Amino acid sequence: MASMNEATRRAGAADVIPSRPSVIQLVFREKGALYAAYVPILANGGIFVPSTRQYKLGDDVYLLLSLPDDPQRYPVAGKVAWITPANAAGGRTQGVAVSFSNDEKVRVLRQKIETILGTQMQSAKPTQTI
Repeated sequence: MASMNEATRRAGAADVIPSRPSVIQLVFREKGALYAAYVPILANGGIFVPSTRQYKLGDDVYLLLSLPDDPQRYPVAGKVAWITPANAAGGRTQGVAVSFSNDEKVRVLRQKIETILGTQMQSAKPTQTI
């Protein structure tokens, strides 16, 4: 008896090959840039990544984040939570918001980001996301 995959191939359907997750390095040298990219409204926090690459909602993304005045690089797993297309209204930068995964290391990173941003978190200044 043929396996399900063999039967599917014989029926003319193409195999679905999962795409490889993106690995993106983001370096924030200034607090203002971090403020503009941080997405606190996502359940576990997130970050906006300027990109012309095509993504789909739910795509896996791995980030290596560098924060202002911190030599450490923080590895973060996440998923694309929203997409800002090219030529978006309001002159928004093309890219994706990556929702952070729900684990202890990311919770610590989120607290670190929010400590760096401090009172800026309450600012009405526009960001790249909202």
